[in-house]
Amino acid sequence: MKLTYVIIYVEDVVKATQFYNLAFGLEVKFIHESNMYAEMKSGETTLSFAANSMLEANTGIEPLKGVKNCFEIALTTDDVKGALDKAVSNGARIIKEPQTKPWGQVVAYVQDPFGTIVEICTPMQ
Repeated sequence: MKLTYVIIYVEDVVKATQFYNLAFGLEVKFIHESNMYAEMKSGETTLSFAANSMLEANTGIEPLKGVKNCFEIALTTDDVKGALDKAVSNGARIIKEPQTKPWGQVVAYVQDPFGTIVEICTPMQ
């Protein structure tokens, strides 16, 4: 098995791609003409967004209105503080300022405008 993509369900797919492009520098790989599905270039694993309405269509599960996602993605960088500042200036909310973990990794957390938790961290040594 190989993890090839992650899908995050959001209210507005296009706004999600714009945020992740501006806040984290990820490039749009593909946006479906319906604006209900998109993919971002993020290394070997594709970060995807799908409209909340597709959750029910695909799985039969009704999206929970007003409930924040219980989901986290991690993006690595050598400049955690710079990436954190860029994310916040583009609409992310700081959850935790950068901290150096006992194993040497620098880690910060933000929440995107759609409720997803984003870990911004240095690569593991």
